[in-house]
Amino acid sequence: MYNDKKTLLSFALPMVLGVACVLQPVKADAQMTSVGVDCSQIAAKGIMMQDNMRAGRVLIECGVVRAGQPADSIEAPLSPPNIQVSDRACVDGASCTKSESAVWASTKDNGKTIVVNYNDHNPGGSLNYTGTSVSKDGGVTFKQLIPPPFSTGHGDNFGDPIVVFNSKLNKWFAGDLADGCGGQGIAIWSSKLGLTWKVGACAHNGAGDDRESMWVDNDPTSGTYGRMYISWNDFNNNGALSVTHSDNGTAWSAPAILNPNFIRDVQVTGSPRGAARFEGTNSTVFVAAMDEGGGGFANRQNIMYKSLDGGVTWTSSTMGPAFKPVGQGSCDNPYFVKVNPIWRHMGWGEPAVGPNGVVHYAYAGLGKKTDPGDIFYVRSVDNGKTWSTPIKLNPDKGTKFRTQWMPSVSSDLNGKVTVSWYDRRAATTACNVASDPGCSYERVGIQSADNGATFQPAITISSAIIQQPAQNDPGVQACYAGDYDYATAFNGNAYVTWTDGRVKVGTTQVQNVDFAAVPLP
Repeated sequence: MYNDKKTLLSFALPMVLGVACVLQPVKADAQMTSVGVDCSQIAAKGIMMQDNMRAGRVLIECGVVRAGQPADSIEAPLSPPNIQVSDRACVDGASCTKSESAVWASTKDNGKTIVVNYNDHNPGGSLNYTGTSVSKDGGVTFKQLIPPPFSTGHGDNFGDPIVVFNSKLNKWFAGDLADGCGGQGIAIWSSKLGLTWKVGACAHNGAGDDRESMWVDNDPTSGTYGRMYISWNDFNNNGALSVTHSDNGTAWSAPAILNPNFIRDVQVTGSPRGAARFEGTNSTVFVAAMDEGGGGFANRQNIMYKSLDGGVTWTSSTMGPAFKPVGQGSCDNPYFVKVNPIWRHMGWGEPAVGPNGVVHYAYAGLGKKTDPGDIFYVRSVDNGKTWSTPIKLNPDKGTKFRTQWMPSVSSDLNGKVTVSWYDRRAATTACNVASDPGCSYERVGIQSADNGATFQPAITISSAIIQQPAQNDPGVQACYAGDYDYATAFNGNAYVTWTDGRVKVGTTQVQNVDFAAVPLP
């Protein structure tokens, strides 16, 4: 059961001072939530800036943000021809929020095994927000693992999915935030074949970890072959941008602090297996981050951190100029802006690395004139030292209703790059509530065959218009449809996942994770 008792918690709206937007707590009465955080500690723990499921639960129970509520009416669904990864049966639309995904393929069987890890609030009022699906036929079909393998062994699971296949160890590693790792730390599980999983170590014991990401060095010619990296924000330490690494998945290093102050962790990545190396004897590791300017509609600044010595020391560079964020309003928690009606999104993207020192990054920002959001791309040709001027990737001229947001990026060892995003290019009317026709969207992409030097015409990845899903789960904050979809490339394909709304449960279009293997150019 959820505690509906009202509290006297109130917050001043963010005030933009230059590029800073400061959220100041006015008053918070003591009230213990079901996840062990007192409402009076919201400001001290930086919970307003966190985007994980546990933080959302705290804000719901403390009356700061709304929980999901049933929608009034939704359009009829279409039969999705794309591959639905999350196939758990749902009793109703209030127990079927499955989104925010990461995908990886096995090098051991040449990509026949693909694992997708994602957020899935399991029914019955549980505190487990984990879902995992596996394909054994190269992505032709997927099966969701029931019961969820990551719902046991580390206590309650709060989502924020990560997954990699370690080629040196011939083993899968995946994780989520869990209370068994210090209250809200990073928990790991491992598997040989992806079907059955063993409880692993805590990569980090923390009370305020958030938005972790993971990458593994699978290049046999690298001096750090087999090393795994996890980046995250540590809100038990001022939101510090942190990275840990491990060569065996059991022992994890003390965190390297990339920035002692809060700057958003976006994604860790590195040189792909077999790619021509630009410098050094190890695969270069990168962590993309974003200075959110204090939140709200403040200007953003993309920053890239880089390590040549296996995550021991780091340098940083600025990626392009500061930019205005995509956004059509504020979430209940006004630190976060949204793409209507429920997409919590601050402009985050994804980095990828090609051969010969070329590094790619795509992100979302405000378009020109009345354009509410576009996809932008920057590129480095000197292994992250300097960056190009941003270019717009989505080809539409931009109108009042045609929003593009939340891009994913992948590159293979030959520099075949795929960027994909959510796209309302067909919209002719406004999107305010999920049932509005202007809220429907597609998954659209663009590819480069020459390591990002030029891009080919846009491609449509989703096979039909996607109805906007609702978020009716009372255990998940209302302003949510997933915060990221991390893509990878392997064996001639870009593996793309996204939040799809074409399935209807009762009267509600629900959130599912869909998958497509997109042939490389």
